[in-house]
Amino acid sequence: MGPFLVGVDIGGTFTDCVVLDADGSITATKSSSTPHNFAQGMLAAMGVAAERLHLSFDEFCKQISVLTHGTTAGTNALIQRKGAKVGLLMTRGHEDAIHIMRGSRGVTSRDMAKVVHFPESGKPVPIVPKRLIRGVSERVDCFGDVVVELNEAEATQAIDELLAEGVEAIGICFLWSFKRPEHEARVAALARERAPHLFVSCSHEIAPKWGEYERTTATALNAYIGPIMARYLANLDRELKASGYRNPLQITQCGGGSVSVAKAMESPLLTLDSGPVSGVTGSVYLGRLMDTPNIITTDMGGTSFDVGIIERHQPTYSFISNVAQYEYFLPKVDIQAIGAGGGSLARVDPVARTLRVGPDSAGADPGPVCYGKGAQTPTVTDADVVLGYINPENFLGGRIVLDRAAAVASVQRVADQLGLSLEETASGIAKIAEFRMADIIRKMTVEKGFDPRDFVLHAFGGAGPAHASIFGAELGVKRVIIPQKEIASTWCAFGAASADILHVHEQVDIQASPFDAKRLNKTLTELQKRANRELDHDKIDRSRRQFQFSLDMRHRGQINEVEVMLPEGRLTAALFEPLRQRFYERYEQLYGRGSSYRDARIEIVTLRLRATAPTPRPKLARAARMSARILAAAKRPSRPVYWDSLKASVATDIYDGAQLKPGNTLAGPVIVETTDTTVVVHPGRRLRVDEFGNFEITFGEAA
Repeated sequence: MGPFLVGVDIGGTFTDCVVLDADGSITATKSSSTPHNFAQGMLAAMGVAAERLHLSFDEFCKQISVLTHGTTAGTNALIQRKGAKVGLLMTRGHEDAIHIMRGSRGVTSRDMAKVVHFPESGKPVPIVPKRLIRGVSERVDCFGDVVVELNEAEATQAIDELLAEGVEAIGICFLWSFKRPEHEARVAALARERAPHLFVSCSHEIAPKWGEYERTTATALNAYIGPIMARYLANLDRELKASGYRNPLQITQCGGGSVSVAKAMESPLLTLDSGPVSGVTGSVYLGRLMDTPNIITTDMGGTSFDVGIIERHQPTYSFISNVAQYEYFLPKVDIQAIGAGGGSLARVDPVARTLRVGPDSAGADPGPVCYGKGAQTPTVTDADVVLGYINPENFLGGRIVLDRAAAVASVQRVADQLGLSLEETASGIAKIAEFRMADIIRKMTVEKGFDPRDFVLHAFGGAGPAHASIFGAELGVKRVIIPQKEIASTWCAFGAASADILHVHEQVDIQASPFDAKRLNKTLTELQKRANRELDHDKIDRSRRQFQFSLDMRHRGQINEVEVMLPEGRLTAALFEPLRQRFYERYEQLYGRGSSYRDARIEIVTLRLRATAPTPRPKLARAARMSARILAAAKRPSRPVYWDSLKASVATDIYDGAQLKPGNTLAGPVIVETTDTTVVVHPGRRLRVDEFGNFEITFGEAA
């Protein structure tokens, strides 16, 4: 059976595990997430997989060749404000940078209530209070020249004062340190000499870019979650080794690949948002197999709805992130999320008497009302039960029996407040959630110069396939793909299992045209040396190493930068004009045709290298034959389902997704049930099982 590729993804409600064996067979399992100790939920999900494979847990672990883990431990520590006690060392005179913030105070356009009522918004609770910030005399200028030598006596005194305050971690962020990191490195050495077990975070290592506030924030956030992540990952690594897992544990990272557990403990900031990114990673892999270069990925779980974009087989990236109102530098796959999951709460605004859905979620505990754990406020999942989308007797393959009567009672209370029928209210809850999803997808596509009609949409997560038929049609996408049928709900774990090792290195070197190729190539060579050192540490054979170079460019005098790929790897004078044209093409794609100013000089700001090493790939083979005949075993008893477009409950055909074969086609309205999710196909749509075993929903004439 082995060796196995295993991916584990911890979500807000469930922990997913996907196991791929040497023949390409897939085993997917779920277990409830355990917020008090996430490792328990992970090991439980792996334990269920071992049982299904008829192996003891120890024997299962011994046969795993690569185990890749996506974790939300760092994200949760930030959101819940349960991070470490952090001290911060800054260049003297700049101690207040993290408190001053930017003028926007981290308010983004996704939260329209705060944008419209900006005076009502406030700064977040400081992750580093002023009493734990110290200034140190030193100064490096923008050219990397030392203007003021480091005062080691001051630095030592500051470290001692912070240690006396009981800090668990120290962040060090000096001006222009990414141009000359010696001062930060020396202070880090002093801190480790005085407290060997202290977690130390240096800005030149975590965010070597210009932008004092964002670099400071990245450094402080890394220190804030560092001790928690280090303990969690170290304990998990020990438990797995004790169970027989012999290879290095890999951790998914926000850049779209994985890093070693040691690297994740040094730079835990890399793990933020890594779970949703794994879903994009899995879709990149599937898109290459299916020759679909443009994909919108949508992950709807119990808590959130996450959207990513893949263009020409490459995920789109962002370089400024936002968490808990703090903006920070980190190159990552661009994932936008809203609070619209299966557990999103539905309430009536008492003043406007309107229905609101989310962003608050019922989470894993108590969960939706139908879980029977004491919740009273209905959720999207409760609405799905009332509408008939979900079979209460067959939720998660029958592992959980839902309380339909409780779901009906909770939705009825909302219906009474609105003066609507039970079915109209349940349909309204689902529709509000679906239209919110369509709206965030428009922001991710149209505002970036993409037309949704040029894309296919991947819908996964436990709740995504139940609602994709509506928001996909609303967007006008070519078709909706529910990947790999029954493992769609665990797609992020599949993506973790298919992730390559990835290290991203950046260096700021602002240079206006005409460019100095020799100077730029020197920096690119240094980036490649850094990457090779890390890959050497990972014991990656030279033949497996791949390097992708890019440049962040802008019009001189502007602040908006765009990433321009450099497949040649190095610059020559002959490449300057093609590089300029690539910049104009990308700039006008983002900001509109004719928006570039071609008479202006352009600047290179940041040089970037993504160093990857492919890991063993899952095997997803095309079906040897396609069949239109639907097996009798695939048919389940029909049940009444309320369809909003028909304004009526209709006896609807129900099918077992595991029994449907490549080539089978179903006309809506119809519902397909799998072990861990439900696919809802509305009237006027058509569902087909393609040659790779994916469910494909088409609309209109295509249907």
